[in-house]
Amino acid sequence: MDYYFNPNICINYKSPVQKIRLMSEEWTERNIFCPNCGGSIVKFPNNNPASDFYCKSCKEEYELKSKKNSFGNTIVDGAYSKMSEKIYNNTVPNFFLLNYDSQNFSIINFFVIPKHFLTLDLLNKRNPLSANAKRSGWIGCNILIGEIPFSGRIYYFKNKEREEKENILKRWQSTLFLREENNLRGWTLDIMKCIDKIGKEEFELEDIYKYESYLRAKYSSNKHIKDKIRQQLQFLRDKGYLTFVNNRGKYKRSIL
Repeated sequence: MDYYFNPNICINYKSPVQKIRLMSEEWTERNIFCPNCGGSIVKFPNNNPASDFYCKSCKEEYELKSKKNSFGNTIVDGAYSKMSEKIYNNTVPNFFLLNYDSQNFSIINFFVIPKHFLTLDLLNKRNPLSANAKRSGWIGCNILIGEIPFSGRIYYFKNKEREEKENILKRWQSTLFLREENNLRGWTLDIMKCIDKIGKEEFELEDIYKYESYLRAKYSSNKHIKDKIRQQLQFLRDKGYLTFVNNRGKYKRSIL
């Protein structure tokens, strides 16, 4: 892997947006491997409506978003209707997110968000375009990546520090169980977010009970929130995401 875009590939282009798109796509195809199987990724033909890249071995698909400096808590995506349909039908791609330094075109951060962390409540509907706009009435969306658990951001580069391939593959595999849980995935992800908020490697049942009111507000029809919390902790323990430390309700995070 190297840390720099190749500006020579876009010397015949004038648009800064087009230049960044070309350089970021070329850098990604040249440097990034598939986090699912470790295989090579290749670019789809231009204007592919679904994704930007796919893995030649396992066929996982990826959409690339590039931005100078950091992304913050949201990323801008396309049409709200199409994105929500993809999430509902489980055809949404995984997301590659790339931060670059605009002064020397070096890579600052590069990470992948696995598609099994994307749910409908992470979509923020933007206001329709005005009547005077070329696409009047069109509604786009933002993806609230700040609401994604920490384990849903798998870094290749973080603050210009490179992660080992073995660790990237291991972190990806550690949350694939979420693809099996379409009906309860929202609950599981919310419990994972609560665990993140606790901010400790080891925590007790009482620590996560503090988020009972937050969960009750989100799942108002559920009258047994604490039972559901314990059920989800058991599920995460069975999947290896947590370790049960002792019988007094103490847990340890296996995935940091």
